[in-house]
Amino acid sequence: MSDVIDSDGFRANVGIVLMHGEGEVFLGRRTGGRGWQFPQGGVRAGEKLEDAVFRELHEEIGLLRSDVELVARTSHWLRYRLPARYIRRHQRPMCIGQKQRWFLLRLKRPDVKFDFGQTNAPEFDQWRWAPFWEPVKEVIYFKRLVYTRALAELAPFAFPDGQPAFPPWWDSVTTSERKKKSSAPAPID
Repeated sequence: MSDVIDSDGFRANVGIVLMHGEGEVFLGRRTGGRGWQFPQGGVRAGEKLEDAVFRELHEEIGLLRSDVELVARTSHWLRYRLPARYIRRHQRPMCIGQKQRWFLLRLKRPDVKFDFGQTNAPEFDQWRWAPFWEPVKEVIYFKRLVYTRALAELAPFAFPDGQPAFPPWWDSVTTSERKKKSSAPAPID
């Protein structure tokens, strides 16, 4: 089965915010030290979103559906455009970015073991637990606005008694990304 790319050139994708304990989230280092991000991956033709989540969870970090509880998901597709240098212009249909539905998962037990060797091309080579808002600063710049939106929408489900305070760097990182995006036309969901 192939990935789904819509008529606007956005690849359907699921993102996973995996929490444990007091609200820290899993952050994986892309193989070869190419930055830190959440697990995510393409939705295959005919695949249900939840099935894609659990397939990606297993492929990227070796966890099973039984290891986690599904807490929430974003209500709409969140999109980002790829910078021109990342667009594979020879690919058909051409993918200009991703549209993502984000899922908040919580570990059922603290003693799980992550396994990055489920595929021949592992996505991650290291991992760490990070404060809830930290991934916004750690992810590659063109994904920051989507991370901001996803975490903001999922925070009330992650922290029903009140979300953690924004870190001191929050405004400088998120404001600069919003300004960049506001000058570009927004795709319609």
